[in-house]
Amino acid sequence: MTRIFLDANILFSVAYRENTSLMKLWRMVNVVLITSAYAVQETTVNLNNSEQRDRLTKLLQGVTIQDYPVNPPTLPAAINLPEKDIPILQAAISGKANILLTGDVSHFGRYFGKTICGIRIMRPADFLNRPSNGSSTSVM
Repeated sequence: MTRIFLDANILFSVAYRENTSLMKLWRMVNVVLITSAYAVQETTVNLNNSEQRDRLTKLLQGVTIQDYPVNPPTLPAAINLPEKDIPILQAAISGKANILLTGDVSHFGRYFGKTICGIRIMRPADFLNRPSNGSSTSVM
């Protein structure tokens, strides 16, 4: 089972526009989607209207929401993220994610394709367009 942590910008994208390709994530088998209350709050604040917030609420029914850890994991010293992004990576680690999906190129871009504390940081397009093999996740 692959555990995929969704950054706030991923949640925002699927809630903002009804027919985004990111909806494929919700149709994948052998996948657990997770996020954090922190990411949900950041997303909700940035959505423009009640239709988008309602869409987010509906989508979150298929997502495990990771509480902020009481004892957040210490990040490796080489990791340089803005304060606002540290809780995202810490929640992904605490949630035992295999993959952190984010579109945040300016803050996470240097880590794309790298593994930090067991979590591969990926852009959504790279994850969705990767070649599949027998052990990978598939879309229903």
